[in-house]
Amino acid sequence: MPWGLAPRGDVDPWLARARRSLRRAGLPLLNAMALEGSGYVPDFLSPYPSCPAPTIEDELELVAGTAPDRVIGELEFVRRGLPRVGLPGREPSETLRRAMTRGGRHVARQAAIELRRYWQLAFAPHWPTARSLLDAEVDRRAAIVARRGAHELFNSLHPGITWDNGTLRIESRFDGCLDVPLVVLVPSLVAQVPVVAIDLLERPDQWPPLVHYPLTPQASPAHDAPAGLAGLVGSTRAKLLTALARPSSTSELAARHFLSPATVSYHLGVLRRAGLVSPVRDGRYVLYGHTAQGTRLATDSPLSGRRQPAP
Repeated sequence: MPWGLAPRGDVDPWLARARRSLRRAGLPLLNAMALEGSGYVPDFLSPYPSCPAPTIEDELELVAGTAPDRVIGELEFVRRGLPRVGLPGREPSETLRRAMTRGGRHVARQAAIELRRYWQLAFAPHWPTARSLLDAEVDRRAAIVARRGAHELFNSLHPGITWDNGTLRIESRFDGCLDVPLVVLVPSLVAQVPVVAIDLLERPDQWPPLVHYPLTPQASPAHDAPAGLAGLVGSTRAKLLTALARPSSTSELAARHFLSPATVSYHLGVLRRAGLVSPVRDGRYVLYGHTAQGTRLATDSPLSGRRQPAP
C-alpha cells in the first residue's frame, strides 16, 4: 500500500490517483489510520503473508479476522508511537476514536471492507502486469542466493541495504537493532527507499521483519526525465522514454508505471512514429529501446538547456 511511502518519480501519477481514491471514495477509516499525520500505521492492515503468493481475498480474510485485542493494541500505538526508535505518536482522529468505541472486531471488519474497495479502485486494474514483474524479481533473487549466497543477494538489493559478516544494515529514519534468525524480503513497485516492517506486538523471532525494497531495473533508483522533456512529448511519454535507457517490454513498462498495456502500446506507437524508440525481438518478447535520436532527447532535453548524466 502506498501510505507512508515517498513515491518514486515513475509511479508518482498513479500514487496521486491512489491517494485521491483513499480520500474521496468513502473510506474514512483507512483515511484516518493511514493518511492523517505521520508515524505508525497499524500492522493488521497489511497482515503477515500466509503463503509465498497470497491472493487479495486471502489477505482481506486475515484483516477481517484479526483478533480484537490486537486491533485495539495497535491503535494504541498510533497514540503512543515508539519514541525510543524515533517513531512519533499522534492523537487519533474523531473518526478513529468512534470506531474504537465499537470494538476491535468492528474496526477489523470495516477495514477489510474499505480495503477491498481501495483495491478495486487503485490496484486491481494494474495487478496482472505488476504481478508478472514481481514474480520475475523473486525468481531472479532466488537464483542469486542459490548461486552466489546471501552476501551477494543483500548487497545487490539497494544502496541503503548492506550485509557484512552476518549483520544486515538498512538505512532508515528510525533507529533500532534486532537479533533475528531470518528476514522476509518483499520487492515493492512504489517504495523509493527500503522500509522495514516489524510486528510491535510479537517477538521478532515469532514474526520475522519484512524488508520491503524498491524494485527497479538493475536494482537502482529510477532516472528522472530531463527538465522540459514532458513539455515536449507529454509527461507519460517522457517517463516511458526515459525508462527505456534499459530496453523493456510493453508489459514490464505497464507494471513499472502502473499503466494498462494498451496505454503503453499507444504511447510507444507515438514515440516510434516520431523516431525515438524502436522494437527489437528478444526470443519470445519484443523489447523497446531508444534510437540514437531518442537517447539524445532522453538525456539532454532541448528545452532544459542543461546536460543530464547518461544512465
